[in-house]
Amino acid sequence: MNEPVLVLDGVEKGYNLGQPGEVRVLRGASLTLAPGEVVALVAPSGAGKSTLLHIAGLLDTPDAGTVRIAGQDMARASDRRRTAARRADIGFVYQFHHLLPEFTAAENIVLPQLAAGTPRAAAEARARDLLARVGIAARADHRPAALSGGEQQRVAVCRALANTPRLLLADEPTGNLDPATSDRVFAALMDLVRGTGLAALIATHNLDLAARMDRVLHLQDGRLG
Repeated sequence: MNEPVLVLDGVEKGYNLGQPGEVRVLRGASLTLAPGEVVALVAPSGAGKSTLLHIAGLLDTPDAGTVRIAGQDMARASDRRRTAARRADIGFVYQFHHLLPEFTAAENIVLPQLAAGTPRAAAEARARDLLARVGIAARADHRPAALSGGEQQRVAVCRALANTPRLLLADEPTGNLDPATSDRVFAALMDLVRGTGLAALIATHNLDLAARMDRVLHLQDGRLG
């Protein structure tokens, strides 16, 4: 059996701990994500889904509990080790694309590969291959301002997968798009994920999109179910 890509076990997170206004966001949240599995994370606004994604992506640390990425316990790892794991094993997609405006679509995908030590020729070839796979190869040399919202988000998806991560974390990746564009971007995202066998945890308010994933987790009162 393949080892899980992501394991959260009993994760707790609060803010202003010990203060009168203390807020407990996560209360023993647990999940396991297998290679090739695409899981929807559904939660009301303010329920803590972004906090959970930040902890899973090693951008934040839990107050208690375990975070394992590819079998490695990362909850209390050093900043250097966590940064290395984020670069090698985790890709992020957000509601807003956060592309660098002065670079072309292809260059936005090349840059994280160069930071990881990939030779430029190989990085450029991968960038163009990814863009072709999401249907916008012809837009490779355009800067973000010349792209539509859906095209920008497809570039962001390609950038997240540029370094062949084991885990993709997406926070409302289609939330800023109209329904038709949202469907196209989601289809492109699923095609790429299915083609690579990575694990994906995708937060969404769109229940139709959630139903197209392998399973749905609901975050409520700090717990997953």
